[in-house]
This record gives sequence, structure tokens and C-alpha cells, in this order.
Amino acid sequence: MTFKDWFFFWRRKKTRQIIDNRYSIPERVYTPLGMLKIGMYVIELDRPWLETEFLFQGFEIKTEEDIEALKAQCNYVYIDTTKLRKGKPINVNKTRIEPKSQAFYPAPQPKLSFFEDEIRRAEETYQSTGALVADFMDRIAKGDSPDTKLAKQAVAECVNSILHSPDATLWLTQLKNKDEYTAQHSLNVCVLSIVLGRHINLSEGNLNDVGLCGLMHDVGKMLVPLHILNKPGKLTSEEQIIMQSHTTLGHELLKSSQGMYIGAINTALSHHERLDGKGYPLQIGRNDLSLYTKIVTIADLYDAITSDRVYQQGRTHLEATKIMFDLIGQHLDETLVVKFVESLGVYPPGCFVELTNGAVGLVIEVNEKFKLRPKVMLILDEDKNPASEVIIDLSFLPEDLLGNIFTIRGIIKAADYGIDSGKYYQEGVLQKGFVMGKRSIQTIATSL
Repeated sequence: MTFKDWFFFWRRKKTRQIIDNRYSIPERVYTPLGMLKIGMYVIELDRPWLETEFLFQGFEIKTEEDIEALKAQCNYVYIDTTKLRKGKPINVNKTRIEPKSQAFYPAPQPKLSFFEDEIRRAEETYQSTGALVADFMDRIAKGDSPDTKLAKQAVAECVNSILHSPDATLWLTQLKNKDEYTAQHSLNVCVLSIVLGRHINLSEGNLNDVGLCGLMHDVGKMLVPLHILNKPGKLTSEEQIIMQSHTTLGHELLKSSQGMYIGAINTALSHHERLDGKGYPLQIGRNDLSLYTKIVTIADLYDAITSDRVYQQGRTHLEATKIMFDLIGQHLDETLVVKFVESLGVYPPGCFVELTNGAVGLVIEVNEKFKLRPKVMLILDEDKNPASEVIIDLSFLPEDLLGNIFTIRGIIKAADYGIDSGKYYQEGVLQKGFVMGKRSIQTIATSL
């Protein structure tokens, strides 16, 4: 049976700095406790230093006892990687050749803009690109090939928006519709791959390439029968074989697409391979997987875990990262997973959080220096009643009525509090929040 016959057979459809700020972004790395090693230099904890037994605000881990003490009092820390570097990182910004994986990457360039300034353009880009993806997915299901030129233009617009404000585009990836999962998932993987690429300081050209890899990674799924693709229950062994064929089908389809980037073709085939060689379809391992494939694999898994599907409820950011850290070594690249989590932030744009006074907020923009203190739009007050939708910057250390500094208690699920998350992604709500957020911090505090 030729590919064409197979094809038609399966067709379907980013102040106030009272915290020590000597350490710049490039030096601070989010580090789970399980990855701590002797010789690392801890510069920040996940809680105030005064709440711990540590005497110095910054110290080198010298013994296993130091690691155990950190594990007993913290969930994660930040380390200063400059004290670990033994060589100068490879400069990947001067070549369009796909760079290699490495232990350390150059720090990302500063954002070119802020969320408030970029959100409108980001929304337009996300919506137009989403419509394009849905259209060419539909065309693929009908037997056509992807329009490579349009796909590259769409990716270039995403790259430009993310270079200006990754938070704005990441915010939009949280507005998900399980009925449009395949097309939306492809766009989100594109965005997440670019965000990670930016964080490891890939050049703009390289970002366009990895974004295209992410956008095209799942095109083969349009050739899988809908009753299998959308099956709510567990797949049979025969159905699993057909589902896994989307890698080879996507590979063959992209090979036949004029002007398609070779890296995208290869990533479509290999994004379900594993570092330990136990993936599919070729069972190749770490040394045979490209950097772009490793990036897309991480983005693909994260979006899949955090999305509502016909057969599962999406997990929170914290739940997803725990799952991904468990897969380090066998399935996922350790350095890239850490960089990925770092690129999103401890509390990524679009996630709902509970503050220490009980109020509920929606994270808007990550503070790249103080990742535990993002900008948050208040949704519910401390009694879980609707609150004025004001955006506050936690890096300014606002206080509640009792004089306690607002901090985030943890990530929550909107559904658990009856929150209709969709309405908060409307421009009018955001603009109102920013206007109200320009009031003094004291005024904001006395209103809570």
C-alpha cells in the first residue's frame, strides 16, 4: 500500500528591591532538591531565610548533611551556576545549524516589552495562528499537504511576540478547548518550544526552526481515525499501534511538503523516542536525538499533561513538573527540563494561585528576578467571594490588613472554586485590572 493510499484511508478529520539583588537572572537556576550536589552554591530558598535554621543568606553545599537540611526545610532552591561553570558555553547565536545539547546554556536576552504592552498583539497572533493551524490540519485530513510558507510565517510571528513578552503568549496557551485539542496542542507546543528556546538563548533563526518543529510535530495525527484519536477509554493493542503510527505518517507527509525544514520532518518522527531507547517508532536513544526533538518532547508532554482531554482532566503546573522530573534521565533531558520549568516560572502566566490571606489570583506576568513574586490579578477575596479585578505586583511586597506581606501559598485549580477561567482572558478584564493596579499599594492592601 502506498503512502497516498494509506493517507486517504485514514484521513479525518515580566521596584522595590529589598531582597538581595546581586544575582542576575543568568546566575539563578531553579533546582529541585533531588538534583542538589556538593559544590553547588545556594542563593535563594523557596521561603524567607528567617523561617529556616540557616545562618547565612547564601552558602555553598559542602556536605551531604547540608543537602539533608535543605530537604527537611524546603521544596526547592535557586543555585548560582556561575560558581559551577568550568568552561565557556557554546555560542549558538551565530549559526542556523541546529545547536547541540549541552550542560550549560547562555542566559536569555531581556524581554523587549512587557505583558501590558504586548498582550493585544500576542492575542491577535495567537488567534490568527490558531486559525491557520486548524485550517491546515483540516486540509491534511482531506488529503492536502501543509502550506510550508504559511506555517513558517505563523511561527515567525509567534517568535516575534515571544521575544517581546513570553508571558503574554504563555497566558494565551492556558485558554484551552478540549474539542479543538489537536490543533491547539500543536500551536501550544510551538509556543512552549520557542519559550524554552529563548530561555537557552537560541538565535532568532533557531527559534523559528524549533517553533516549526513544534508546530508540525503531530500532523500525522490527522491521518489517524477519529474514533481512535478521540477515544475516551484505553486503547486496545491494535488501536495503540495505529495511534503510534502518527509519527511515521507525519514524517512521510512532511517529507512530501515542498520547502519543509528537515528538522521538523525528523521531529515528527522522533518526538516519542526516549533517552533510554525505549520509545517509538525506532527505539533510538539519547545520542541520536536532536536538541530540537528533546525540546519538543518536553513541550509536548507538558501541554498534554496540563490539558483537559476526552479521557483525562488537566493537571496543574506543579503536578506536571513533578511528573516530568520523575522522567528525567530515562525519558527527558535533565538540563532542558530544569530550563523549561525555569522559563515558565514557579507560577507561570495563566495559572490560578491562592495567596497567604486566602484570596485567589490569576498570574499575569513573571518577575524574571524574583520568580516567586509575579504580577497577579485578584479574582476572589479572602472569603472566596468575587473581588475587584485589580492587578498587583507582588515584587513590591504589598501588605494585607494585618501587615503581613502577600505571598503565594500555592497553585490551585479554577474548577475547584467555581471560577470560569475563560472570561479572564478577555482584553477588557485585563485592561481594567492594569488600570486599577496603578493605584497605590497601600490602597490595594486596605481593600483586601
